[in-house]
Amino acid sequence: MENNDLIKSLIDKSRIAQKEFEKFNQQQVDVVVKAIARVVYDHAEELARMAADESRMGVYEDKIKKNRGKSSIIWNHLKTKKTVGIIKYDEETGVVEVARPMGVVGVITPCTNPIVTPMANSMAALKGRNSIIIAPHPRAKNCARYLVNLFNEAIAKYNAPENLIQVIDEPSIELTSELMSAVDVVVATGGMGMVKSAYSSGKPAYGVGAGNVQCIIDKGVDLKDSIPKIVAGRIFDNGIICSGEQTIIVHEEDYAQAIDEIKANGAYFIDNPQEREKLTKALFINGVMNKDLVGQSIAKVAETAGIKIPDGTKLIVVEAEGIGSEDLLSKEKMCAVISSYKYKTFKEAVDIAISNLEVEGKGHSIAIHSDNRENIEYAANVVPVSRVLINQICSTMNGGSFYNGFAPTTTLGCGSWGNNSISENFDYKHLINITRIGYYMKDAKVPTQEELWG
Repeated sequence: MENNDLIKSLIDKSRIAQKEFEKFNQQQVDVVVKAIARVVYDHAEELARMAADESRMGVYEDKIKKNRGKSSIIWNHLKTKKTVGIIKYDEETGVVEVARPMGVVGVITPCTNPIVTPMANSMAALKGRNSIIIAPHPRAKNCARYLVNLFNEAIAKYNAPENLIQVIDEPSIELTSELMSAVDVVVATGGMGMVKSAYSSGKPAYGVGAGNVQCIIDKGVDLKDSIPKIVAGRIFDNGIICSGEQTIIVHEEDYAQAIDEIKANGAYFIDNPQEREKLTKALFINGVMNKDLVGQSIAKVAETAGIKIPDGTKLIVVEAEGIGSEDLLSKEKMCAVISSYKYKTFKEAVDIAISNLEVEGKGHSIAIHSDNRENIEYAANVVPVSRVLINQICSTMNGGSFYNGFAPTTTLGCGSWGNNSISENFDYKHLINITRIGYYMKDAKVPTQEELWG
């Protein structure tokens, strides 16, 4: 089948399914959404193995945790939300909000997260009574095909329409581009080229920006509490999570203790020029992250760099020589490598973070370990990011958690800083249209000229 015919066939079937699904009531919709989450939860180990084997990146055990954790958190978040019929009465303004579907949603998914991203975005789309067509990364097409089959088997038990969830079996750049131009709305999670293509499709689109999470440790913070969290975040799934901690920015008086603590948590520390240069050359080719090291073990990273590390090493910490454009180590490193910096004042720590984000990751997130509300809010007022995560493991909690109020997702908007349309975590609300009823308020108080202008 020709590309045009294939996409047209998928769209035609998707529109029929969506119109039928639009008739479902809230309870029926929620049963279908829950079934999607349950598929990933119940098949967590099998799907994790498939993802690790096909993508050839990440950590099998971490992918199990991600499958179970994200399915649980997202369903818990969605289960109480109203998305059918009238969803809000505002007595003060006389406005009544009615939820309506957007239609056919095109979901672009990455090889770094080939199970949980299609799950999360399918759940968001279905919650709004939309249909979905998934365009997976070619390096994860078998995962996507198998997952969609599991989804459809599960939701068929609840009389969900046939073809409500479809997938491009043999994805390509051309097919994905055609799909984005044909659907009603696009959700693109992946590389910046694909996100840019989504925004150029002529259709409403939600995309993500590059990650490069700067991690500031405030002066005097309990390092035995903060350092293990940072290590856990940096090594999770071999460092491929966009919210993974990329730097530690530590007060000069605490720096030596911080390095000792991170070594005690399994790190190999580099502060000599020779090893730093070897590592930098291995990580970055012509200034771009080496694709052959993305999501690979720290042993492979060290071997590629020609650096000997002790058995059992979990990550490499490398002391940066400069900030921002002065040092490639200020960029995102999609493996278990983290760079370290010293600061004298909290303002300097924030300036280091901003300089690094100007190179890469602007709009995404920073992590701060601090109990100083004044410092935290200062950073939030000046750093160009959409999220400031406090005293948590950024890689696993920045996309929503039982312990914070961020919307659970795998698609994190980066605002205008990251050339994105939203500056928050992507959620079900972004895939519903809202019809508003405006009632006449006969008792409304109209201000006098004096009240208005005086």
